[in-house]
Amino acid sequence: MLYFCALFKTTMQNIRNIAIIAHVDHGKTTLVDRMIQQTTHMREVEKLGDLILDSGDLERERGITILAKNVSVTYKGVKINIIDTPGHADFGGEVERVLNMADGVLLLVDAFEGTMPQTRFVLQKAIEMGKKPIVVVNKVDKPNCRPDFVNEQVFDLMFTLNATEEQLDYKTVFGSAKQGWMSLDWRKPTDSISPLLDVIIDEIPAPEVVEGTPQLLISSLEYSPYVGRIAVGRITRGTLHKNDSISLCKRYDIVEKQKIKDLMVFEGLEKNTVESVQCGDICAVVGINGFEIGDTIADFENPEALPPIAVDEPTMSMLFSINDSPFFGQDGKFVTSRHLKERLDRELEKDLALRVKPGVGTDSFVVYGRGVLHLSILIETMRREGFELQVGQPKVLDKTINGQRCEPIENLTIDVPDEFVGRAIEMATRRKGALVHMDSRDGRTHLDFDIPSRGMMGLRSNLLTASAGEAVVSHRFKDYEPYKGDIEKRINGSLVSLDTGTAIAYAMDKLQDRGRFFVEPGDEIYAGQVVGEHTRERDLNINICKTKKLTNVRAAGSDEKVMLPPAIKFSLEEALEYIQEDELVEVTPHAMRLRKILLDETARKRAALK
Repeated sequence: MLYFCALFKTTMQNIRNIAIIAHVDHGKTTLVDRMIQQTTHMREVEKLGDLILDSGDLERERGITILAKNVSVTYKGVKINIIDTPGHADFGGEVERVLNMADGVLLLVDAFEGTMPQTRFVLQKAIEMGKKPIVVVNKVDKPNCRPDFVNEQVFDLMFTLNATEEQLDYKTVFGSAKQGWMSLDWRKPTDSISPLLDVIIDEIPAPEVVEGTPQLLISSLEYSPYVGRIAVGRITRGTLHKNDSISLCKRYDIVEKQKIKDLMVFEGLEKNTVESVQCGDICAVVGINGFEIGDTIADFENPEALPPIAVDEPTMSMLFSINDSPFFGQDGKFVTSRHLKERLDRELEKDLALRVKPGVGTDSFVVYGRGVLHLSILIETMRREGFELQVGQPKVLDKTINGQRCEPIENLTIDVPDEFVGRAIEMATRRKGALVHMDSRDGRTHLDFDIPSRGMMGLRSNLLTASAGEAVVSHRFKDYEPYKGDIEKRINGSLVSLDTGTAIAYAMDKLQDRGRFFVEPGDEIYAGQVVGEHTRERDLNINICKTKKLTNVRAAGSDEKVMLPPAIKFSLEEALEYIQEDELVEVTPHAMRLRKILLDETARKRAALK
């Protein structure tokens, strides 16, 4: 018996569970790919292309990780479970779940940019949960990089986040994930990332072995068209076996008796079926029905639930409704409120930070999320799946704390060339932003602000315009603070179409002095659609479907070719930040239009008089 226990503990020492955390685009997904390549047959990896983990179209296009993924590598007989985490604060729901499964974290920092807002966001969570960090200073091959300075910066950041002495006594590894090498001294490049893998084995604690009845907290889920939903989590106590009868402990003390059909562990990029999984390992459980993230798989006879995962509350809401424009049903496959409800319910099952409530009437829903990016990723995903929907202006959620109205405040970071600093400060302070830190480096200035979440609406696109596309803008949720007062909104009104038809270049040319257009000649438009931005504050109704009257009179210059400036094209986030309270964004698989809620001009005039 003693021999069995010793063997059991030895086996458990051969597992390391790590989460990789970093700011957006600091190279964590590339680093995980290199770790897989280092420990996998190259032929297997070559089939998969460049970025193995960012498998979704949206993730590849935007260069950001949205959903956490699980892979594992085996190095020197030790199994390392790696979880790639989202870097953006809007995906905080994902971050919470990931850190629950890890014993330590790899903190990845760019050797030039240093610590950034999202680095701080995820690191704070990890430190609060007592995770052991290893710092990886990446991209040391970049010109003007400052590895030693960045390492000191990380230490200062951890100190300000109240890290323990043990957490502050971290190991630092330097290297270039892109070039495929890591070293303990950035001046001495190696030919592989083995030094990093060695540090992981030495520094990250092995999972603690707790004997007793089984407990597994469901931290993530996957979906298979063959077996349905698969629960993923880490076994915190005991051992799970295939075909075990278990208790599913849900919220509100609900316990359901179920049976495990299959158990799988992560090996490389795949999941392999096993007979049993021991304490400390991360596994996938097949056959459990009706579970939610945060539920506990426990012993059949004596179920004990683990504390559910605590997730940051939503800070923003948005109205989702079916498309009721004149172009309804022309583009998408899923257009009814039933389709919309089913899709939002499916999203709720895997997105912890999302909330959905019925809107006014049966055809609309109020969706609560962690920010514009969080909700726009959902909209973009639905659009690509063939949904048609309309989305209202994002609204920030206020709270009453001790009888005082409070609103969410964000930490905003702006990196701009020195010549645009004054403009950036002016734009942020006009939106109630308070400058808390400023420093200049290599011709660029780094600005830190505390700004209300509602002040972020449209700020990013305005900063990019004002800085000729040079500004690097990022933000993260800080806390709720007393309401900062009114913020000036979009000054210019909208140009609204009076007619349904085709946009005509001749009519648009005559109205060029009235504003800037969002549509091109030849585009199909409808009455009530926002086709441009007015030069003045009020909305202006215009007809750009009017054709030139044909006459037999010819005069020099009367038939000159019309020259129009290019139409302004919005991304989904820009459109959501741009619209006013009485406007919607109509999203279909192949089009995106801005429109008034009330399409009829007379109805809009009546509403304005009320």
